[in-house]
Amino acid sequence: MKKILPLFLLLLLVGAALLSSGCGSAKAAPASANIDPEKYYAVLLTNGSVYFGKLEGLGSPFPVLRDVFYVQSGPVDPNTKQPQGMVLVHRGKELYGPDRMILAEKAILFVEPVGTDSRVAQLIKEARK
Repeated sequence: MKKILPLFLLLLLVGAALLSSGCGSAKAAPASANIDPEKYYAVLLTNGSVYFGKLEGLGSPFPVLRDVFYVQSGPVDPNTKQPQGMVLVHRGKELYGPDRMILAEKAILFVEPVGTDSRVAQLIKEARK
């Protein structure tokens, strides 16, 4: 009995520590997030990439981004060797023809709505025509 009690207490402490740290529990997005599946969002990933699209399932282990766009450097000026502006690219024209991005929740740093009057929103509207 003397050997079992310390082991039991140790297991109890480890279990309490795991529960308090949230280990093993999915953390949902705050209710204040109010993600509208019809609006576009900027999603910044831990690798530094930014994608724009319609977001579904934020708070789940694998949220989905549909109708995805990203910003790419424009053509390089041969004289200055500098890119000439930025271009908004619509994903899906790649060889494998992706129709959505399935993201790992842990790879998302933050999500922001794309402003309706922003330059990105204007470029998306132009691309949709």
